[in-house]
Amino acid sequence: MGDSTVWTLAIAAVTGGTAVLASWVTGRGSTQAARIQAEIAAGAQRAERLRESRRAAYLDLIEQTHHMGELLWEISAVLRQPGSPDRTATLGELREREVAEYAKIRRCARVVELEGPPSAAAAALALQQATGPFYAAMTSALSHDADDRHNSTDLLEFDAAFRPFWAALEDFVEAARSAHQQE
Repeated sequence: MGDSTVWTLAIAAVTGGTAVLASWVTGRGSTQAARIQAEIAAGAQRAERLRESRRAAYLDLIEQTHHMGELLWEISAVLRQPGSPDRTATLGELREREVAEYAKIRRCARVVELEGPPSAAAAALALQQATGPFYAAMTSALSHDADDRHNSTDLLEFDAAFRPFWAALEDFVEAARSAHQQE
């Protein structure tokens, strides 16, 4: 074996070693890139699931608020009829429905509170609390009916609660829209 053969073998060994090292570095880089890409994709999926979950919670609360609003208009109509013989019974039934609808709003508001963000959660809680004056006026109307006296103040108090109730809904929608757009 001559010198040229030794040099050829040495160059072949260095070239082979370089190829193996390059392959190892490339494989390691590819693995790291794949891991980073998978983490980014998983993060994007989590963010999209959270966004959709929040959106569904916001829509549920808005829908339930509209159901409550329809019931409250129905109650207001009954309160406008003080001479009705079955008014007390009707108000009692409507109060039970109001309590059931409130429970649904409370549940929806809690889901929004769970899903976040804090601004939407606070607006949801304010919306939930905006139903309180309706309940107080309804309780007052029932107690007046039980005493066989109808009080027009009950209707005024009940109807006065509509504006803050719808304003609370508008505030919630704005908070939800802002939160949804920032995601």
